[in-house]
Amino acid sequence: GQRVEEEEHHSLETFTFYLSEPLSKERVEAFSDGVYAIVATLLILDICEDNVPDPREVEEKFHGSLLEALSEYGPNYLAYFGSFVTIGLLWFVHHSLFLYVTKATRLMGLLNILSLAFIGGLPLAYQLTSEFAEKSHNEIEAIQVSCVITFFASIFQFAIWTTALLNEEETLHALARYGGKEHAFMFAKLALYPCVSLGAFFLTCLLSEFSTAIFHLVQIVIPFAFLALRIFVRIALTAMKSVMSLSRRKVVLLEEEEACLSPTDTLS
Repeated sequence: GQRVEEEEHHSLETFTFYLSEPLSKERVEAFSDGVYAIVATLLILDICEDNVPDPREVEEKFHGSLLEALSEYGPNYLAYFGSFVTIGLLWFVHHSLFLYVTKATRLMGLLNILSLAFIGGLPLAYQLTSEFAEKSHNEIEAIQVSCVITFFASIFQFAIWTTALLNEEETLHALARYGGKEHAFMFAKLALYPCVSLGAFFLTCLLSEFSTAIFHLVQIVIPFAFLALRIFVRIALTAMKSVMSLSRRKVVLLEEEEACLSPTDTLS
């Protein structure tokens, strides 16, 4: 009878749901990589299926010039590269985040699923911005939908990192904790996409005309912003360390001068 009670108590404990309970980090990363790979594959299939010129049309309309025929699909290709860069950088941020996560929890897994749900909407954002590429009200709304999808996909990644910081001694590597070497850069990296997508959304609300070409060019330029951000953070941290070291040296020199003075000098 005692063994049956222990088994029932153990079964109840295993089926209770606690958000702080550990979750397999390897399975979270494997599932996430699979979703990112499928989304990128869908995007590649979309660009390869409907954006190839017909040979007869090339001969009749463009006089056999394939480059002129491809130029008509320029907005679609630009939308593809902008969307693919977004997927790639969000995967890179996700990889950098879980590189410093030592233990995943159920709450982090839930937030990761919510982020992946919006990642799966990026092919939809590509379809909208490529179909409504002309100057119209629908073009602005397509950009706004893309901004909303990118914002929520990235803000849930930021929420995963914030959740990990709440119990950083168990969930985060020492380099990414408060005061760690990579803490400032991780904060800036995870906040970049939410800030850019939110800023682009408010620009579409303020401006009467906003081109999808500009929006996708901004998406393509963001990797260079990552590099500039990394350089800026490194320079700022180096400058802070140099200032702190100089102040410490001045304090040490003053203490040494006071120690070298005689008692009568110190009294005077």
